[in-house]
Amino acid sequence: MIKNWQSWFILFLLTFLTGCAVNPVTGRSELALMDIPVEQEVALGQQAYGQAVQTMGNVYPDQALNGYVNKVGQRVAQQSHRPELKYTFTVVNDSSPNAFALPGGYIAISRGLLINLENEAQLAAVLGHEVGHVTARHSVQGMQRGTLLNATVGALGSLAGEGYGQLVSQVGGVTASLIDKRYSREQERESDWLGIDYMVQAGYAPQGAVELQEIFYRKIEGGKNPDWLSGLFRSHPFSKERMETNQAYVQQKYSSRSGFGLDKRSYQQAIAPLLETEDAYALYDQARELEAKGQLNEAIATYHKAMQEAPEQGLLLSALGMAYLRNEDLVPARRYLLKAVAADDSYYQSRMGLGYIYLQNKDPRKAAEHLEASLKLAPTIQAAYLLGEAEEASGDVAKARQLYQAVAEADRQGKLGQAAAAKLQRLEQ
Repeated sequence: MIKNWQSWFILFLLTFLTGCAVNPVTGRSELALMDIPVEQEVALGQQAYGQAVQTMGNVYPDQALNGYVNKVGQRVAQQSHRPELKYTFTVVNDSSPNAFALPGGYIAISRGLLINLENEAQLAAVLGHEVGHVTARHSVQGMQRGTLLNATVGALGSLAGEGYGQLVSQVGGVTASLIDKRYSREQERESDWLGIDYMVQAGYAPQGAVELQEIFYRKIEGGKNPDWLSGLFRSHPFSKERMETNQAYVQQKYSSRSGFGLDKRSYQQAIAPLLETEDAYALYDQARELEAKGQLNEAIATYHKAMQEAPEQGLLLSALGMAYLRNEDLVPARRYLLKAVAADDSYYQSRMGLGYIYLQNKDPRKAAEHLEASLKLAPTIQAAYLLGEAEEASGDVAKARQLYQAVAEADRQGKLGQAAAAKLQRLEQ
């Protein structure tokens, strides 16, 4: 993690020169509003990646599965146009079928997508496609065209300050904009072909890429699986034409490579533990829908059913604890959130929930411990506001003032921002 954000921001400003940047895939010079050096590309991806993983349920708690996905990803990435990057491949604990790539080589695939794949070659095709977005610098191209320029400058400007100004980056939407960035058809086609080239060079059967496209088509045909449209295909537009184009590409370029490996056995062994929790997470998804409808008691009962299926899953424990918290039942909320943190102390929502409970129980120092941990994992205005209250209750008025100031600036029109501004005004009287 880059510690001196002020130096980074100054360097970033120095790149705002109209000129030409070389595309590492095509080798061609491209007109650029700003040419972002590799070091800053990696720093931006790193900053956004941690927050993105947190908002998608954190890393799936299976070290072996994450290791397997990383091994496949690294094997493919080493065949890319930018093998010198330090690629990161992570499984996120999200039910929506999804995969995304951030600048600098930060790539994730969701639990929901993994359970729909059948072999290692299909996984290599997904990861190769995302590596293609990185090597062609598609996210950076979007920034160069100005689509993220204002948001990025605003967020990095806040990072240049001291203290808790970094929470503005969450409100500024840089991470969300990078994750939800809709690629053009040309970018998707380029990443498809790059991914196929990379996976074949890594020793995988190009048939895996063909099979992957066929899975996609079956899932979205007739709109029968809307979760796919709201997940993977929200940012990666798909069509029958795209599938047929890729089939033609494989036939034309790799017709003699059909004997390469698909490796179904290794893949099925790797995801076997994931499939064991599939029913539990189906109940978890039902409970979340009930919560969204305001049916808290029904949601809590459904979370308990999910817990019975997979009692050690930290995300399920956290969701149950937070549901009790929203139902203003602090005793069971504290019990399950403590279990959630014991199972996985690196999820921001569990730590924020516990911080709120300790604050309500008049234990501001314990509250501050969890709220600071939450802020480090994902800088949110909610945790910053609560930490301000904890510091004020502990007598550290200067720190409370700093936090309220950050929240007031980050959420000027929101309830928390206005509440923070009122508290700040009172403290300054």
